[in-house]
Amino acid sequence: MNYMLWLWLGAMVVFGIVEALTAGLVSIWFVAGSAAALVGALLGAGIGVQVALFLAVSALALAVTRPLLRKITAAKAVPTNLDRVLGDSGKVTETIDNENSTGAVYVDGKTWTARSADGAIIPAGTVVEILRMEGVKLFVKKIEEKVEVVS
Repeated sequence: MNYMLWLWLGAMVVFGIVEALTAGLVSIWFVAGSAAALVGALLGAGIGVQVALFLAVSALALAVTRPLLRKITAAKAVPTNLDRVLGDSGKVTETIDNENSTGAVYVDGKTWTARSADGAIIPAGTVVEILRMEGVKLFVKKIEEKVEVVS
């Protein structure tokens, strides 16, 4: 049964290394399970008891810590104010031509890369409405000019 001591010790080391090499919690629960099985082996428990200890302690550690860690590490949406330009109007500073991947819009004190939402070429100087944002590109449409009829 001396080999079981080495097996559980090796399992602890392997699971510990895997945990150290990963960004998230992946195998820390198995380190605890291996430690419990190692203690069982040191106390002379049979292989079945050692395996049961490994499984039970690993599952218990997972059940106890995972919800707590998920709550602590839950990604909270941090508003960046980048989407505040949605629905605003801006002025085209570089002709927007989706086929040639060109276009820029000045809005809210910043110049953004822009593309036409409907694929139309929009000349520089045109006032546009910002419809959506993908990455750092604004998708815009030309604001139709209202023509007043003077009688």
